[in-house]
Amino acid sequence: MKRVGFRWLERGSCRHPEGMTIAGGSLCAVEFPALVGVIKHPTRGLFLFDTGYDPAFIKATKPFPERFYRWTTPVSIGEAERWQVWLKHHQIDEAAIAGTIVSHFHGDHVAGLQHLAHLPVHCAKAGLDALRTKGRIARVRNGLLAELVPHDIDTNARFFEDARPIALPTAFAPFGQGHDILGDGSLLAVELPGHCAGHWGLALETQEGRPVLLAADAVWSGRSIAERLPPPRLTTALLGDTPCYRETLDLLCSAARSNPELAILPSHCASSARAFRGDGDAA
Repeated sequence: MKRVGFRWLERGSCRHPEGMTIAGGSLCAVEFPALVGVIKHPTRGLFLFDTGYDPAFIKATKPFPERFYRWTTPVSIGEAERWQVWLKHHQIDEAAIAGTIVSHFHGDHVAGLQHLAHLPVHCAKAGLDALRTKGRIARVRNGLLAELVPHDIDTNARFFEDARPIALPTAFAPFGQGHDILGDGSLLAVELPGHCAGHWGLALETQEGRPVLLAADAVWSGRSIAERLPPPRLTTALLGDTPCYRETLDLLCSAARSNPELAILPSHCASSARAFRGDGDAA
């Protein structure tokens, strides 16, 4: 794989009961950061893996029934999450951003997409189709906020399903196939079904040579992988497909066990993020 720079940065957070994300978890509300991958390609510029929270999320969840999304997962979106403030704090050159990579269309992953609407958006067609075919109540129940997705996204959409499939390096086994979204073997989209329609992760190799699998919401915490603990069926049935989710979890557990050098990074796990930080720099 062509190596890339990589940072894993927080942009907002939400709180909800731990027990909704992992079997046997506490009923107390805990904080879940929304993490954004900043990827520095050696020749193509910067790519963001998801966008985290953004003040646009507050606007999108002001009316009903969308307000229920904000009530069930209370969010923390402050001055630090404003687009220009966040970029400046992390020394990210906006002019260098070449595109976004969207793992799935839940609101906490696409809230900042309007800032990058003029750039290529690499995403799953299945996820975009689900956003458009559901009614408002069904979208809210499934964590989808249509207002956060640019109306003309089709102009710049680049679908994972259309990218060339290639074999993944053995460091990602038992995951065997990725989709080469840039055409040079640097960023390989990996389907991770179960959480919702069109849910994908991303395989990459850092400048230091470490393999990384960005797992998005295939799990909410590294503990789920370490202890093979899925969320309760109530959660997975509400959002997606329970059997598929658990099959994906089994694959992640096998990958972690077989490849100790592989960093598997869920999008909402603070402890996994802390363990990884310092491995690479994308800016």
